[in-house]
Amino acid sequence: MGHGAEENEVARLRYERDELLCISRALSAERDIRTLLDLILRSSREITGADAGSVYILEPENPGDSKRRLVSEAARPRELRFMLSQNDSMPVDFQQFTLPVDEESMVGQAVLRKTAIHVANLFTGHAGHNRSFDQRTGYQARSMLTVPMIAASGEVIGVVQLINRKRNPKAVLATPADLDIEVIPFDEHAQSLAKALASQAGISLENAQLHEEIQRLFHHFVDAAVTAIESRDPTTSGHSRRVATLTVGLAQTLDSLSQGPFADVRFSREDLRQIEYAGVLHDFGKVGVREQVLVKAKRLYGWQRDLIETRLRYLRAALENQSLRAKLAAIADGQGQAAMLAIEGRLAIQLAEIDELWFLVVSTNEPSPLLGPASDRIQLLGRQSYSAEDGQTIPYLRDDELLCLQTPRGTLTTEERAQIQSHVLHTLDFLRTIPWGRALRKVPTIAGSHHELMDGSGYPMGLRGDAIPVETRMLTISDIFDALTASDRPYKSAVPLKTSLGILESEAKAGKVDADLVAVFIGAELWKKVL
Repeated sequence: MGHGAEENEVARLRYERDELLCISRALSAERDIRTLLDLILRSSREITGADAGSVYILEPENPGDSKRRLVSEAARPRELRFMLSQNDSMPVDFQQFTLPVDEESMVGQAVLRKTAIHVANLFTGHAGHNRSFDQRTGYQARSMLTVPMIAASGEVIGVVQLINRKRNPKAVLATPADLDIEVIPFDEHAQSLAKALASQAGISLENAQLHEEIQRLFHHFVDAAVTAIESRDPTTSGHSRRVATLTVGLAQTLDSLSQGPFADVRFSREDLRQIEYAGVLHDFGKVGVREQVLVKAKRLYGWQRDLIETRLRYLRAALENQSLRAKLAAIADGQGQAAMLAIEGRLAIQLAEIDELWFLVVSTNEPSPLLGPASDRIQLLGRQSYSAEDGQTIPYLRDDELLCLQTPRGTLTTEERAQIQSHVLHTLDFLRTIPWGRALRKVPTIAGSHHELMDGSGYPMGLRGDAIPVETRMLTISDIFDALTASDRPYKSAVPLKTSLGILESEAKAGKVDADLVAVFIGAELWKKVL
């Protein structure tokens, strides 16, 4: 070999080395399995000069029913799934299918033997090549190299099959004559390159599959967490997922804007997944709030209302009993009709007061705003008491009942509202215990600050303006909108769409929520995703 030939050979080897390093880095960085398979096959074809090729993935074992597996596992081989096909000479009508891992196919043989299989010329006959594809498409496979992809564990997880290595990589194999001229066997050097690339591809594919498994694990974990939330508070079932849908939709809308205050805001696929998880988990801290507070639909708990009703029924019966005794005493004293009428009059007044109090209890128990006169009457009547037969003084209403009935708005007392608000801190504490990784590290912050308001009047940290992440500001708007329009709340009716949008705009004008985001939310009609 002359000096010039040696230099060319060194240059070629250096080029191939650099190509393998470049491909290796690309394979290591890719996490999407379909994109990775495309890259594996394209790189394998380019580095070996193959005109066409396919990729197969070994299907994971499905445990299924244990009894069925014990009976049939020995007779049921694992399967390879045909995932991808490429061809430079003709378009490929691609459809996925599976075939068993056995000696009947070259890809099956490559899996079972854990070694590459090279056929220099398929027309000389080779067991394991199915010519149905050739017959169906008119494309002839002559030289073929089938290489298993082996994971770090040593197990085969896929197969790359390369077809028709060409003298001239740019040639198109359109006719049998083209095949005769251009197609050559995969020599030892090409086989070495393909094996080296398949080795790296196997590890990258295993990493991508593990990454996908972790993503599925997180997804199912999030689903389970939402189920736990909704089991605690079934009246708001679906709220978390609707909020997540609205927030992701708002993020996608911002991502498409090329002008305005959000022209530079962009969200990657991982960013959107982070927003989705924060949305579905934003109320997870409710698992740390007492269930009776979460589902409190009226000012009084059911057991409180029942106690008041029982107490007032007892009081009615006691007053009627006292009236009868008074009448008997009056008769014994020889008092006349006037005394009887006076006793009955006093009883009527007392029973009317009890009836009025009960009416007030029933009407005030509803979550509508409590006006001053009603509160004053509850206070006046609630402070009255009666004497039991044992001499004990019993109030018409106990302090805790009176406190609940005097709640000015909604159904929660100040203490109960504080318990509800504490769910944000519970959410933060819980989510911070999870190792989210770099791509999802903002999930706790986004979810745990969804009650912060732009003017600093929110909770739990009183953040203001840009100190609140844009993802959280979007989540807050979605949360408010769904809370207004939800039809599953026992303590209120759904607010009409037009009114709900008006409330959002009012909150924006008051500086509570991001006015620019509200404008995008309304302009994009994002509510159509959930209503």
